Amino acid sequence: MAAPDSNPPALRDRALQDLSFIRRTMEGASSFTDVPGWGLVLTGLIALVAAFLANRQPTAERWLAIWLAAAALAASVGGGAMVRKMRRRVSDGAQLISVPARRFLLSFWPAVFAGAVITLALLDPFVTGIEPRVVERLLPGLWLLLYGVGVATAGAHSVRPVPLMGIAFIALGIIALFVPALDGDLMMALGFGVLQVGFGVVIARRHGG
Repeated sequence: MAAPDSNPPALRDRALQDLSFIRRTMEGASSFTDVPGWGLVLTGLIALVAAFLANRQPTAERWLAIWLAAAALAASVGGGAMVRKMRRRVSDGAQLISVPARRFLLSFWPAVFAGAVITLALLDPFVTGIEPRVVERLLPGLWLLLYGVGVATAGAHSVRPVPLMGIAFIALGIIALFVPALDGDLMMALGFGVLQVGFGVVIARRHGG
């Protein structure tokens, strides 16, 4: 007579299910570590160039065009760097967009979307021209504040430097909104430029690029 199977199929299936559950639980409890440090450095440098160029534009419309173009370029560079870092992490069939990554992105984008909607409302596309106060004070403070909210909220699911960077952005946004004597481009250069370069270097060195 054949010896009984020491690992019956039902037992093996149960073990595989348990291992799968443990893996999903550990993935869900981990932090999102794929914030691209060097990507933040590059986006910071883009912002510094944009601040230099925008400050020299003769009209509010050209100022806005410079910053919108810089935002689109920075989003492309930062997004590409994040995907590249995530692909380096992925192995043995793991998902590219992990549970922490989904939490991070879902926490970040609502604040950015709100900023875009409020920007459109402030510009009032049905009225010709842009009020100087909007570009000199309101938009810089608004962008810094809401970007900081998004980063700080998403940073709850990421490594420690990320929420700290978000808090710093929030502080700069509040200052830009309530201290009208400060130059808006200077504040944006400090936030989107200097802060992102500084925190980007820290993240790259401590958390693998």
